[in-house]
Amino acid sequence: MAEQKKRGKQDSSSENKGGVNFSPAIPASVEEIVGRTGTRGEAIQVRCKILDGRDKNKIIRRNVKGPVQKGDILMLRETEIEARPLNKAGRGNN
Repeated sequence: MAEQKKRGKQDSSSENKGGVNFSPAIPASVEEIVGRTGTRGEAIQVRCKILDGRDKNKIIRRNVKGPVQKGDILMLRETEIEARPLNKAGRGNN
């Protein structure tokens, strides 16, 4: 009888994944590498084209951490927020 209860619990937990709901990721294709950003250049700013969802075919600027090249597909959690443009002049050149 105890084994039946255990099996019943395992079946229900595998369907619900522990009650965690994931938002769908939206694919975006990298169109252009703009440059490196961050205090130590650890992030890369890219322009990417949204491939699906509400903002389909919109081109936005995003910061990406890790290796990326033109043509890669990024999976974005949200498409409303855009990164600030890079300042080409630099801080000391006023």
